[in-house]
Amino acid sequence: MAVGKDDRRTLTADDWATEALIVLGERGLAGIAVEPIAARLGTTKGSFYWHFANRDALVEAALARWEQVTEDIITTMDAEPDPRLRLRRLFHHVVTGATRYGVEVTLLGNSDDPRVAPVLRRVTARRLEYVTDVFAAIGFDDRAARQHAVLAYTAYLGHVQLAHTAPDELAGPTADQEYFDLVVDALLR
Repeated sequence: MAVGKDDRRTLTADDWATEALIVLGERGLAGIAVEPIAARLGTTKGSFYWHFANRDALVEAALARWEQVTEDIITTMDAEPDPRLRLRRLFHHVVTGATRYGVEVTLLGNSDDPRVAPVLRRVTARRLEYVTDVFAAIGFDDRAARQHAVLAYTAYLGHVQLAHTAPDELAGPTADQEYFDLVVDALLR
């Protein structure tokens, strides 16, 4: 977000949480620090204390913002009535969402943190529930829908890890589309 110093709008708690989420993806949990985020937002730490009691409250707000992003994506995907197309759009969205990979990797790497663990469990459960519902809408029975959802989610997590640790393996002018088509076609079998 990085609001410029000439932008004098009043910052909200969500502005702080969103910026903290960006920092989480760039620098990890330890990178969430009040003064540097205030500087990025073009304000002082006094603005922070208007909204949050302490740094932990900001971390929790950033995690809540990340959880809300999942719900926002689900809402957007639900606008597509065709479940096969919905699955393709969902997978395309998450595979091409490289800017979010830092957050995913950071949170997975901090899954034992008492602030991160419950949010990570809820988001994982919600994502699996949603993708299971999409496969059920396509026509898979309950067991197969769940198995395909788990397979889709593990493909996503593998993609996240590979994009983070070895992005050149996914590089190329048509690599994303070819990978995307291959995975979705395999999932629909």
